[in-house]
Amino acid sequence: MLSDLEIAQKAEIKHIGEIAEKIGIDNKFLELYGNYKAKVSLDILEKIKDRPDGKYIDITAITPTPLGEGKTVTTIGLSQAIGKLNKKVFTCIRQPSLGPVFGIKGGAAGGGYSQVIPMDDFNLHLTGDVHAVGIAHNLLAAFVDNSVFKGNPFNIDPLTINWQRVVDVSDRFLRHIVIGLGGEENGIPRETNFDITVASEVMAIIALTRDIFDLRKKLGKIIVAQTKDGKPVTAEDVKCAGAMAVLLKDAIKPNLMQTIEHTPVFVHAGPFANIAHGNSSIIADLIALKLSDYVVTESGFGADCGMEKFMDIKCRYSGLRPDCVVIVCTVRALKMHSGKFKVVPGKPLDKGLIEENIKALKEGSCNLQKHIENAKYFGIPVVVAINKFKTDTEKEIETLKELSLKYGADDVEVSEVWEKGGEGGIGLAEKVIKASEKEKNFKFLYEDNWDIKKKIETIATKIYGAGKIEYSPLAEKKIKTYTKWGFGNLPICMAKTHLSLSHDPNLKGKPDGFTLPIRDIRVSAGAGFIYPLCGEMRTMPGLPSHPAGEKVDIDKDGKIVGLF
Repeated sequence: MLSDLEIAQKAEIKHIGEIAEKIGIDNKFLELYGNYKAKVSLDILEKIKDRPDGKYIDITAITPTPLGEGKTVTTIGLSQAIGKLNKKVFTCIRQPSLGPVFGIKGGAAGGGYSQVIPMDDFNLHLTGDVHAVGIAHNLLAAFVDNSVFKGNPFNIDPLTINWQRVVDVSDRFLRHIVIGLGGEENGIPRETNFDITVASEVMAIIALTRDIFDLRKKLGKIIVAQTKDGKPVTAEDVKCAGAMAVLLKDAIKPNLMQTIEHTPVFVHAGPFANIAHGNSSIIADLIALKLSDYVVTESGFGADCGMEKFMDIKCRYSGLRPDCVVIVCTVRALKMHSGKFKVVPGKPLDKGLIEENIKALKEGSCNLQKHIENAKYFGIPVVVAINKFKTDTEKEIETLKELSLKYGADDVEVSEVWEKGGEGGIGLAEKVIKASEKEKNFKFLYEDNWDIKKKIETIATKIYGAGKIEYSPLAEKKIKTYTKWGFGNLPICMAKTHLSLSHDPNLKGKPDGFTLPIRDIRVSAGAGFIYPLCGEMRTMPGLPSHPAGEKVDIDKDGKIVGLF
């Protein structure tokens, strides 16, 4: 059996200019990065602004196993299938972080015959956007520390500096460090840490901005520290926002690529859904919706993570409204949610996960039930996509179909896009198109004018199933501070594990009535949200015992191997 990378390398690939021409992007708006990828100038928005929008489809999932359940594969495959139905379709997805690529997950371009190509370019640097985000972020960190070192004109309290440095690899040894050692010329010693680049507020701003001027304004609002009398200090104050905008002038433009079946793809922005808001850029969606009949986008992790943030943050700021939500699930994941089996990356799957087990499937289906319920809160039609594996039996598939409809899904269909490409998603595409025509009654989960605690508690109780919320003294203090500063109206971006509906990755299925601990709360004033940290959630991942990067190399023919 060919690997995902081998399939991608053997696939026919068209010049990106041909892909652009087919979808209606004039050559004058293309900025080529070689033959197979290009940036698209934001000037195109003015030309196409009066066109009607296509249908807007968001792909989410149940709570996954650590292996993932094929959400990106389904996103790409569904797009290819819609293309086979002679519809103009655009896919909008995030750019992967090198942390997971070389860590646990490996490549993130989809898989099998539903991939973005060139797959190796997609996973490795692409056009350098993530690195531009990292440089802009770290420039601000250097400006802040330098301001304190050079006379501290803004009266910054060094103990309140909240702007950490970032790097785009998973490195647990950078979670807690000391800088400024080595004498007076090397700065003032203080404790700090690194976050992973995709957790940067700068990345969130890229994803939520609308143009270069909006970007510049948002960068200026970033809060980096407090004065000694408790007032916020911003990137504008330390005179760094302009330089940051200049460094990001190309990163703000979406990257155009193609699927194996040559449908167009925008790859843009890469915030994690368990740490940040977990969705690709508003800019990419705005362009794609004017150029196509259907836009298929993907929210990170499950309907409790990326989808909720898609609805309550991205849609709030973009003004866009989805026409359909697709929830990806697998038989194996629902069996795991029965609590009878564990899934450990790098180890063979338990026999109970690959042999027929209707009882475990039914017991674990409560997780699917909750995710359908979560999607329905927003008043949008829901289609369940069953990502089929060879070990799934017909009885298991039929049982899962019955359960999906019983739990309130508008429709359900099997997806075989990994093995068959777009052809394996025709049935799913037809049902998604049908669902997207249904009447919608979109609504946010909470209102802007609700106080911070009420918003947090609404997400925790309705989306996660928590019984109560426990705030640390630090979190309580920050809620009062952010309210005083006038940020109480901002939406909430919860940082929690993606491996459970709760804060505890070991709680599978549908946990109810648990206490959700909020240990810290931070404000991203530039991006425009407040993000509470739930439980032990970290903003810098670590590497596993055997990182995926161990298998990545160059073979004797000069080809990349082992990427996925």
